[in-house]
Order: sequence, then structure tokens, then C-alpha cells
Amino acid sequence: MADIQECPYVNRCGGCHIGMESYEEELAHKQKWIEENIGKYCRVNAISGMYYPYHYRNKVHAVFGHIKDEAIAGMYEEGTHNIVPIKDCFIEDKQAAAIIETATHLINSFKIWTYNEDTGRGVMRHILIRKAMSTKQIMVVIVTACPEFPHKNNFTDELRKRHPEITTIVQNINGQDTTMVLGERNKPLYGDGYIEDVLCGLRFRISPNSFYQINSAQTQVLYKKAIQAAALTGNETIIDAYCGIGTIGMAMASKADKVIGVELNAQAVKDAKANAKRNNINNIHFINADATEYMTHMSENDRRADVVVLDPPRSGTTEEFAKAAALVKPSRIVYISCNPETLGRDLEYFRKTGYKAQEAWGVDMFPFTDNAEVVVLLSVEAII
Repeated sequence: MADIQECPYVNRCGGCHIGMESYEEELAHKQKWIEENIGKYCRVNAISGMYYPYHYRNKVHAVFGHIKDEAIAGMYEEGTHNIVPIKDCFIEDKQAAAIIETATHLINSFKIWTYNEDTGRGVMRHILIRKAMSTKQIMVVIVTACPEFPHKNNFTDELRKRHPEITTIVQNINGQDTTMVLGERNKPLYGDGYIEDVLCGLRFRISPNSFYQINSAQTQVLYKKAIQAAALTGNETIIDAYCGIGTIGMAMASKADKVIGVELNAQAVKDAKANAKRNNINNIHFINADATEYMTHMSENDRRADVVVLDPPRSGTTEEFAKAAALVKPSRIVYISCNPETLGRDLEYFRKTGYKAQEAWGVDMFPFTDNAEVVVLLSVEAII
């Protein structure tokens, strides 16, 4: 394991908690946290940490603001909307950090106003960098408060000149009074408006709004645990709920008979279908629907699944989802969670439907943060 590095933003930046303790101590605390929340339901294996837990983020976001007359980019101070200018973050990709620094310089050079949350005036709100760690492709997303982007051609040309490694540049328009970073409208300014990455031997298209795991190395560890838990023989029908752009389901497809990915985000489904075609995977189909409603409809038509895989947001799933999953009568449910606290609540939902947690594996996807991923295997067991 790597030694702790000295971060100059400790106790100021709200992006992570690096510098508070050694990485070994952090892993021990995360192991305890997982056990406290789900240990009463099943055995919890030792958490899988990173050998070098630095510069792992392939998705880097910064907020634009002003100090006096100078544009700055950084993270919010924890618990506030005060921007802390950040350079050389220890958990962010180094190339992404350099691009953000250049973009901030160009905003000052072209005298473009940054957005002011209090007045609602200004143009530049955020910058988002996504890097494909395998292909090395880089997407830059400039989030503006309005369609107008002063000097956008010169800005784009100069950014590309200084960073020829950039594959595509996109303007995202977010004119809403919201804490959400991205709006719904994307305008490619250079390139195709997306990048591609290789994960578990498969090639994936990533758009600005697509969900994609931020730690590529640990994602492969996570997915291997999920595939192991599913114990596939090649004959199964799998429901991949909350499937996003299809990464988990596609990783399992070669080991199953059929995979059905279900996702509410229409753009993610579009990307998922393109991903399946790109990888010549013919036994996976994607449905733009609510997973709970879809599985309920399946059961009403006497259709079943052998395995249900779910990877919900931090808020977890619902009791209605657990009931719907039970209706399609899977022999195994594989729950991938990024929040042990909501996971514990949800395991209780599944227990009421007759599905008991058997074993759990923690994976540290987010070193120096308060988050951890957990894979849990559930199977049918009569309620006593």
C-alpha cells in the first residue's frame, strides 16, 4: 500500500478526506462500516483496496467562480458553496487537472464571465473532464448557463492547441437554478461528442451525461466479484436493473444465455445499444423503462429470470423493487451497492420476500472518501 501524501487542502476542500489517516486505517474503518450495516445479514469478506490509491478519478469536475476580477476553478468548501481553488489534486487524473487549469486561464484571457449563483448572471458554470483510462481518449465538457458562449471557437482552438490529447469538446447548457452540474442539451464543439473506453475486454461509448464508474481499475475488481457471485453456467436469463450504459450486463453476457438491461435514462439506453452493437453482443437487449414496472409486467406474463443484478444510486432501491424481483423468481440476486447504509435497509426488504443475503465483498472504489462499494449475493430461503 502507498504511504499517505500531504494534501494542502485538508480541512478546506470538500472533495475528499485525504490526509486524515493512513490508507490502511481508512480501509479498516470502511470494513467496520460495512460490517456494522450488513454484518447481521451475512458474512463480509475483507475489503479490496488499491495498491496505489492516488490519481484514480477518470471523471474530474470543477466549479468556476471569481475572486475579485480573476476567474478560478475548484471544489466547494465542505458544507458551503465557497469555492476553494484546487491545483494538483491527489485523487484526480493529472491530465484532467492540467486541462482545467488551462481552461481557467483562457476564461481570464478572453474575459468571459463566470456564473454567479446569487445573481444568476454570467456564462461559465462548470468544467467536466472524462478520461478513458484504457484508450486514453479525453472529453472536455464546458457547462454554460446559456447557449451563448463568447469566443467559443478561439477558446476551443486554443484549448486543443495546448492539449492535443483532447479527443472531443462539448458545450453543455444548464440554465436551471439547480445543484445539478449538467443540463440536458449538449453541443459538440470539436470531435464526436463522446469517447470510448475498454473495460473487462469490452469497448464502451461514454457521453457527457452517461454514468460510468470513476475508478477504472477497481471497477474491474468489482465486476469480477459480481460475476463470481452470479455463478453463471451459460444457460441463465439475467435482468440487469439500473443498467446505465450496459457495462455489467455486457460483462456477463458471454457467460449467460440472455441478458435484459433495464434503464430509465433514455440517453444511457441509446449508448448501451450502441455498445452492444460495437462489441457484437447479440444476446443482450436494452429496455428504456422502470425496472420495478418491467419485472412486474414480466411476472404477469409468466416470464421469469434466473439472476437479477442491480446497481442502484446511493439512495438504494425500494421495497417495491424487492417485491417485483421476487415475482420473476430468480435463484440468485446480485446487489451492487455504493452505500452500505441503504444496502442494509434494502437487504431487509429482500429478506421479507424470501431472499437472504449469503455473502458480501467490499471494494474500495473511492479512496479518501466516505464511500465504498459492496457486492452482495442473495438467494432464496424460506422465512422462518
